[in-house]
Formats: sequence, structure tokens, C-alpha cells
Amino acid sequence: MLDRKSAPQCAEIKNFHLPAPEILELTNGIPLVLFKDVQQQVLKIELVFNAGKWFETKRGAAHFTAQMLEKGTPNKTSYQIAEVFDRFGCSVEVSAGYDFTSISLYVLSKNINKVLPLFCEIVTSPSFPESEFLLLKDVFKQNLKINSKKNSYVAGKTIRQNIFGEQHPYGGSVESDDVDKLTREDLLHYFSNHFVLHEVYITGFLSTSTKQLLISELSGVKSTAIQITKAISSNTNEAFSQHIEILGSVQSSLRLGKKTINRSHPDYPAFVLLNHILGGYFGSRLMKNIREEKGLTYGIHSSINTLKNDALFLIGTDVNRETQDLAFSEIKAEINKLIEEPIERSELEVTKNHLLGSLQLETANPFSILEKIKTIRLNQLNPNFYNTLFKNILTTDAATLKRVAQSHLQSESLFQVSAG
Repeated sequence: MLDRKSAPQCAEIKNFHLPAPEILELTNGIPLVLFKDVQQQVLKIELVFNAGKWFETKRGAAHFTAQMLEKGTPNKTSYQIAEVFDRFGCSVEVSAGYDFTSISLYVLSKNINKVLPLFCEIVTSPSFPESEFLLLKDVFKQNLKINSKKNSYVAGKTIRQNIFGEQHPYGGSVESDDVDKLTREDLLHYFSNHFVLHEVYITGFLSTSTKQLLISELSGVKSTAIQITKAISSNTNEAFSQHIEILGSVQSSLRLGKKTINRSHPDYPAFVLLNHILGGYFGSRLMKNIREEKGLTYGIHSSINTLKNDALFLIGTDVNRETQDLAFSEIKAEINKLIEEPIERSELEVTKNHLLGSLQLETANPFSILEKIKTIRLNQLNPNFYNTLFKNILTTDAATLKRVAQSHLQSESLFQVSAG
């Protein structure tokens, strides 16, 4: 019988170990990363291509090429493709990111042989029908028109432009004129030159026959193509403040940000902890000040966005227009406190426990475990990256955090944007 009068024993965890996946090589030379410790009869198959915004020569090519994959092949229309996937209860998820494009298939294990050939067909021989492309462009421009009236969208877009520069892959955004200039031939060219299979990730229940089927089908996906590289110049402007007026708005979206250190930097673990203290969770300093004490917002958050070729530190919130100056002032005051004053031991311990507990929760299921493994592989990190990160956060002290804040969090180095 359970003893409900006594709390369970609490044990301190000092390590963070990811289970090792099985790694095979397809006949086309592409690594196949398998994580099979799944009891449920489900599968996720994710193909990762070197086809993100970083490789674009025409803005929008990566996004539209990825979105058009499901819109038709030489053998099937978009309706027929959707009908097959719906019939067998599976779904396809397409994500065109800054550095990579991923195409994922979610399916019951028993149905994989019914849908895998079609899934491979859409990523190897899309037909890019003109009628579907025109429809997709119209939908995109309508959404763009709606988003351009949203404070948060405008502020987020503008802060990236200011930090990286409008012509940089991480700073530029697709506008209506870019959509109008994009042609079907541009998509064919981008697909031919950049949809190069980089790696395959599979999570789920796999029988021997299913594994052989996957290896056979995925070995036919294109793995070589002409890779065109281009010189990328980043913004070198000094940090500045900008306000975008949006008529009729009673609120303002605020953003502060700058380029920052990436995962490979020795200060990264301490900076992750510092960000958590500042605005990384509900008990953070920004939440206590801006939300609970001043009542200026429902929520405020800071984050470190790590990309393959750079990283971005961002603070974001929404406040009433008349209080935006006060909000900016209080945000900077909290940053300056981290630079000038050591963090008390009790706050440091609470934040560490929350951050490390959150990191452990992120490996609560096989799908999230493989996401961590994918991050390590795509960013060419040490296989022990997360264990090292965990240990370094655990041992970081107040003096280290103060030094890191002084090095990487000076408020005068932050770009500032308000929209509303």
C-alpha cells in the first residue's frame, strides 16, 4: 500500500544523457537516424534538406518550393494526394526554415507501405502546377495583408531587419512584390539546385520488414545537386530605436534584440541561465516587474534563438501605447541590475531547478528526444552537448552570470522597436 503521509524522496540529478539512436547509411550515402524505443504503433519520418532561406537567390523561393511539394506530381493532383493521406489517417508537415527545410510524415506503422511511395514521390518529382502556384501566391498575399496590421508581426519583422539587415537571409522577409516576381521556373530551379537530402530521422515502432521498406524507398531520394553558395553580408549598424505607427491601434508591441553568441561559445550555458532569470519563464524578473508589479502587460518573454550561422537574443511584450516608454525603461533597468548586482543564491537555485527540470521534461517522449539529437547533428555539436550544457548550468555561480551579463547583455547594444 502507498504511504500517502510521506513525500517521496527527492534526488538531485547531475547528468543529462540522451539515448543513443541507431545510425544507418542509405545507398545514396545519406545518414538514416533511427529511434525505435516506441511502444505505440506510430511513425514519424522526417527528411531534412539543405534548402532553407540561406540558399535563396530570389526571396520566397524556399517557402513556395516547399509548400508546392504536395500540390501535384506527374501522376497525381493535389486533391488525389490529399485523399490518399486522409484515407490512411496520416499527415504531412512541411517547414521551410532559415537553414533547412524539413518534410515530415506522421503515420500508423501498419499503413506505412500504403503511403510511403507517395510521400517519396512528392519530394522527388513534384510537378509545380501553375494553377496551384497562383492560388498559393494569392493566399500568401492575403495573409500578408492581414499580418501587416498586427503589431506583433510588424515588430518582429522589423527587429530582425534592423539587426541583420533587410538583404540578409535571417533579416529579410517576403513581401507582396517578391511574391509577384516569383515564377514557376524559379521554383523548379530552386528545387533542382537546393533540395538536396541532408539526413533522415525516423521515430517510432519499426518491424524488420518496415525498416527494409524505408531504406529501399528513401534511398531513391536525390542526395546530390549543384550547391550554389553566396556571400552573406550582415548589418553593421549601431543599435538604434524605431517606432512604426499603426493607425487605430491602442496597444504597442515592443521588441528589443541583438545578435548574440551561438551554442558553440563557451559562455552559452551561462547565458542560457541568465536569459531564464531575466525573462525565460513565468517566475522571471521581467514577469515579476513588468506584469506583476507594474501591471503593464499580460506577459513578457526573453529568448535565445540559435541558428546555424548566427544567433539572436530577443525580448518581446505588448503594452498600452501610453506606457511603452515606461516598459522599455523598466526592461533596461532589469538588464542593468544583472550587469551591476550579483544574483542572490535563493533566486539562482530556484531558476536553475526550473531550467534543468524543463530541460529534462523536453525528453519526456521519443519524438522530443530525437529533436535534441537532430539539433546536435544539424549544428555539428559535440554528441555530449546537452550533458555538458546541463552540468555547466548546474555549476554556474553568480559571479559568472554577472561577467556574462557584462559581456553579452549591455542594454545600449540592443536594437529597440515598437509597433502600434
